[in-house]
Amino acid sequence: MRKLLVLMLIAALVVPTAVVFAQDDTMEFDCGTDEEVTISFFGDPVGTHGEAEAATIERFEELCPNITVEYAQGSASVTDLLATYLTAFEAESSDIDVIRVDVIWPGQLADHLLDMSEYVSQEHIDAQLPALIENDTVDGRLVALPLRIGFGMLYYRSDLLEKYGYDAPPATWEELTEMSTTIQEGERTEGNDEFWGFVWQGNAYEGLTCNALEWHAASTGENFLTSEGEINTINDDAIAMYEMAASWVGTISPPGVVSYQEEEARAVWHSGNAAFMRNWPYAYTTSVESEDIPEFGVAPLPSGASGMGASTLGGWHIGVSRYSDNPEAAAAFARYFTSTENQKLYALQTTSPPAAVELYDDPEIQEAMPFASTDIVEITTARPSNFSKDQYNAVSTLYFEAVHSILTGEEDADVAMELLELDMMELLDTE
Repeated sequence: MRKLLVLMLIAALVVPTAVVFAQDDTMEFDCGTDEEVTISFFGDPVGTHGEAEAATIERFEELCPNITVEYAQGSASVTDLLATYLTAFEAESSDIDVIRVDVIWPGQLADHLLDMSEYVSQEHIDAQLPALIENDTVDGRLVALPLRIGFGMLYYRSDLLEKYGYDAPPATWEELTEMSTTIQEGERTEGNDEFWGFVWQGNAYEGLTCNALEWHAASTGENFLTSEGEINTINDDAIAMYEMAASWVGTISPPGVVSYQEEEARAVWHSGNAAFMRNWPYAYTTSVESEDIPEFGVAPLPSGASGMGASTLGGWHIGVSRYSDNPEAAAAFARYFTSTENQKLYALQTTSPPAAVELYDDPEIQEAMPFASTDIVEITTARPSNFSKDQYNAVSTLYFEAVHSILTGEEDADVAMELLELDMMELLDTE
């Protein structure tokens, strides 16, 4: 990675619209303004993110010494953080300049955020995962810039695959079902009655939306609600996939999986009692630390009838309030924050997968985050929050409740999806 070098301008040099500093030997960084200004940033109190944000601010202020970034620690609760934003935005307050944007918030916050395509180059945009740019684009406006991501992925016991004669993790959901059955039967025959083939998130909550979206997209190649507002809940391939997932409950997955969230699934896996697990990158470190998991690997989630897999996108992005008194300076900070150069430094400090595609081939990133595979991130699928906007939570609730009713046997899959379509049409006022 090229290092950022600060070149002090000669005092007599006059730049009419903005202070410009060299970012490296071939590029220059535009600070957006030549005035002495102060902007605010709402940071992340979780883990090492606060430290990485402070380091980012320090590097930016070295590049743009005329801009001071005041750091305010945001709430660890996403619900409380969103409430803080909305309260300030409804008052059109200029107290907030640069914010962290959850991956499912762009649609809800779009009216209050600047169009960042007016402040960054196309090269900056093209450097990011396409699914992230699609997620952050609302009504043709790029309302946030990607910083870091999360994604669903398949954890597998490589020692058990070898033991039972498998050369690779499952490529399809059917293969996963067959392999889980074989390994589970073998382990139980050897005396481990608590062993299961596959654990995942089946509770009626946002995590089930993530799992079910992966099943749906892998089956159909589409989202269940497109960015244009098309409802795609009734599809034979998707319904067959939901029925397959329901068949796992009590066979290759514990009966209680319909109440599992991330930690319940991880607990079974962590104790060495599962052959496969669907979870997020955070579970990688704890898997390494487990004494009950001799060997494991990670892989993209299996493919469905579409011939492709899908991985629900999570993560945080950076946006700029349209009520800011210093939009150019705030946008410059957002642009630096989400640059490929800073994303690498941020990722190494936090072990959070970056948004820039090229970093997944970076040796330092791979050493720090061996789970960060281009094969996984290239199948990321955004949740339908950009179209549903402030109704996303209601859309997601309808979806995960419908899927949960299939998993528990309360409703047939085809009926559940027909009812879901009607409910979503009423909610979104579509025909």
